[in-house]
Amino acid sequence: MAAGLKKRPSVDDANKLSGPEKAAVILLALGEDHHDLWRQLDDEEIKEISQAMAGLGTVGANVVETLLVEFVSGLSSTGAIMGSFEGTQRLLATIMPADKVDQLMEEIRGPAGRTMWDKLGNVNEAVLANYLKNEYPQTVAVVLSKIKGDHASRVLAALPEDFALECVQRMLRMEPVQREILDKIEQTLRTEFMSNLARTSKRDSHEMMADIFNNFDRQTEARFIAALEERNREAAERIRALMFVFEDLNKLDPGGVQTLLRGVEKSQLGLALKGASDGLREMFFSNMSERAAKIMREDMESMGPVRLKDVDQAQMTMVQVAKDLAAKGEIMLAGTGGDDELIY
Repeated sequence: MAAGLKKRPSVDDANKLSGPEKAAVILLALGEDHHDLWRQLDDEEIKEISQAMAGLGTVGANVVETLLVEFVSGLSSTGAIMGSFEGTQRLLATIMPADKVDQLMEEIRGPAGRTMWDKLGNVNEAVLANYLKNEYPQTVAVVLSKIKGDHASRVLAALPEDFALECVQRMLRMEPVQREILDKIEQTLRTEFMSNLARTSKRDSHEMMADIFNNFDRQTEARFIAALEERNREAAERIRALMFVFEDLNKLDPGGVQTLLRGVEKSQLGLALKGASDGLREMFFSNMSERAAKIMREDMESMGPVRLKDVDQAQMTMVQVAKDLAAKGEIMLAGTGGDDELIY
């Protein structure tokens, strides 16, 4: 689940719900036949209620009854309602164009915040810096001037030094920004950055199965893939393409490798690299200090023969660390198949 959309535990007290959450419960209870209610809301209200709805989780029957007394008899048969991302998307699809629904749901998936600048404030500085380093310094200066100072400082520190200094100089000389220019920057951020950031959190059934298959040992994985290919070759190929395996770590750039190395125990790293390809092994060594690489090579030699099962486990552990870093926003897994790579 994306940062900014955290499903709450079961709700058993109506007083614990915010205004948008109460509205979300009512609209969920009314179902899809009350489009006119949604049409009375403006875009910001729809967005706020939709975000509350998508993260609502299970609402106990007593809460529903408190909020919708007149519907007690109708709700008693179900006992509870469930607010989910998919249910929210289906409901919105009945009242607005598909492209608008997609844009709205992508914003809900993405970082929390009512405005674009609030959302940027919840994006990891390394991820934001990686995007901004390809923009014009003047554009970056505007963006940094609109987010909080502590976050802007971390983004500047993550940018290449010469580029960061150029942005600082632009900020020092910056005049008030015209509204239309600011609107254009916001729109670009929304379409080119936030939407891509949000799409990385989309998860369908094939992605779920790829994650499960990633946690198989090699023999079990091969057995399941082979069996699935006999019944549904298309599904098997899609799962294989979505799987993120140890060798996919070669898509990391030097900064990403170093981030990963800081999160992995040295004993696990040595075991994992014993079973790595020469190219991947050298990539990790080249991102260590000369002394650290020498020690790691010596440690690996002193291990002697190791069990394949232990190597598999160590490599799975490293892959999981990479996924955990992505979940925290320190790196972002943009995809695992084809030409996709890790983005920082």
